[in-house]
Amino acid sequence: MELQTKRLLLRPFTEEDAEGLYAYASHPEVGPPAGWRPHENVEESLRVIREIFLPSDTLAVVRRADGRLIGSAGFVGKHRTELGVPSEEIGYSLARDCWGQGLIPEAVKAVMENAFTELDYQALWAAYYDGNQKSKRVMIKCGMTYRLSRVEPVIQLNETRLAHYFAITRREWIRR
Repeated sequence: MELQTKRLLLRPFTEEDAEGLYAYASHPEVGPPAGWRPHENVEESLRVIREIFLPSDTLAVVRRADGRLIGSAGFVGKHRTELGVPSEEIGYSLARDCWGQGLIPEAVKAVMENAFTELDYQALWAAYYDGNQKSKRVMIKCGMTYRLSRVEPVIQLNETRLAHYFAITRREWIRR
């Protein structure tokens, strides 16, 4: 699957993206708010592509103007049941120097449109850990609303955190 927006190309990750992923995923402000450690080397980024991104339908977010890999957006392979309809959870990340430009809401909106119009999902979820206001703002900009909170283990960081879940149903998305 490949999606395009005004400023972005969303495409499947390839192993050749390991250096680009490392370039942004090694920044200490990117991963920890989302529950993962900064990548320590290109080999770790390659492992993440192979073991997490490729099996989960997470897409590489590439800036069309210069072809630079700046983030990820897509499905994380977690099917939620609280709304009683076919649903999937969306995850995303973005290079630190690209924050505040509306790029991830643009990418997530493209993923949502595809999910509702082509993949027949009836609801989409996203979650952020307490204090990650940037991620919360993405969800709100994309039309998601608060549904529930719960304390969860954050395995990579060996801690527990309060996670806040937002969702949007297909019906709500159409009404927007």
